[in-house]
Amino acid sequence: MVTTMKKAQRTRQFIIEKAAPLFNQKGFAGTSITDIMEVTKLAKGGVYGNFESKAEICRESFNYLAMGLSDRLDKVVAREHTGKQKLFALLDFYEEYLLQDDDGGCPILNFGVEADAAHPVIKEQVNNVIWLFQGRISGIVQQGIEAGEFRDTFQAEQFAIKMFTMLEGALLIARIQESYEQMRLITGLLKAEIRQYLVMQPSAL
Repeated sequence: MVTTMKKAQRTRQFIIEKAAPLFNQKGFAGTSITDIMEVTKLAKGGVYGNFESKAEICRESFNYLAMGLSDRLDKVVAREHTGKQKLFALLDFYEEYLLQDDDGGCPILNFGVEADAAHPVIKEQVNNVIWLFQGRISGIVQQGIEAGEFRDTFQAEQFAIKMFTMLEGALLIARIQESYEQMRLITGLLKAEIRQYLVMQPSAL
């Protein structure tokens, strides 16, 4: 029984990992069960034996992609020591990685486009991840303020909304125009704003 359950879990995870890039690139409407069967090499019964519907596979695919992206961002942040370094590392990640991601780019943007009234569960999932990503940014700013690195006039939550929204918007335009110019401009502007809130240390005077 335990072996059978583990095999079923592995099959389910396998389907999610193979289907996730399809949903991220083609969207819910553009991804068919036939597409999923082709990338997994499973029959329809093999797919539906593990999931109730295409919508369920889509929801699990978003979770898989979003949490994978979140983990990578956590690792990027963990390598740095100061608030400025952490924020700059996040900006560099968006510029250097997400624009060149072969799996279709940011799942928050891609799944969010279809997250309307027809897909309320996915809409809620995307919304929760947005809060998670903005919370990461505001948390870094707040820690920097408490450490005396940033001025206390630096509005953590407001900046987090601005930074996240500008980056996602730049991703959308960059993909449509097939140009990195917008993202480079946005990351440059955000870095300049971050520098304005740095507290000058005696050693720097």
